[in-house]
Amino acid sequence: MQSSALDTTTQIVTSHHSETAHGHHAHPDHRIFGIIVFLVAEAMIFMGLFIAYLTFRAVAPVWPPEGTPELELLLPGINTIILISSSFVIHNADTAIKKDDVKGMRMWFAITAAIGAVFLAGQLYEYFHLEFGLKTNLFASTFYVLTGFHGLHVFFGVILMLGVLWRSRKPGHYSSTSHFGIEAAEIYWHFVDVIWIILFILLYLLK
Repeated sequence: MQSSALDTTTQIVTSHHSETAHGHHAHPDHRIFGIIVFLVAEAMIFMGLFIAYLTFRAVAPVWPPEGTPELELLLPGINTIILISSSFVIHNADTAIKKDDVKGMRMWFAITAAIGAVFLAGQLYEYFHLEFGLKTNLFASTFYVLTGFHGLHVFFGVILMLGVLWRSRKPGHYSSTSHFGIEAAEIYWHFVDVIWIILFILLYLLK
């Protein structure tokens, strides 16, 4: 009697564990959705900054204010081309890992991180050579806030890619069936690129 009850209990527990494990594996992965929600929140912050800039521009009698040196287009234009090209480069990393090509993924991620660093270096060079400062006028203040906030996102993107490269040192950490970190970094980097395109149009092209 006790043996029968014990066997029944064992079967129930085993069945429960089996269902739990099955449910765990069958449960959808919401991490990418979480990344998208995070980026939507970041996009709303940028949207607020864009609206503020456009409002300042609309109500000002002259924009940029008189006496503001004109922005050079050459370096920012090169920086824009560099950053846009990096989106295609990082996509190659995602394509490589889906073929279980870890070495290829590392190469493309390393190149993308280097491109991000070059972009930041170009932005710092521009800052050091601008003829206006943060407190010169309203245009100067909004320029530094917008480009600086975006630059911070680029910096975090480079750190994120370096983190992926560091974790890829562990054999089997990334594969064709397990590559969330790579996809998350790619989505984030595309977001950074799109934001910069909007910034470039607002700050450099609209007169």
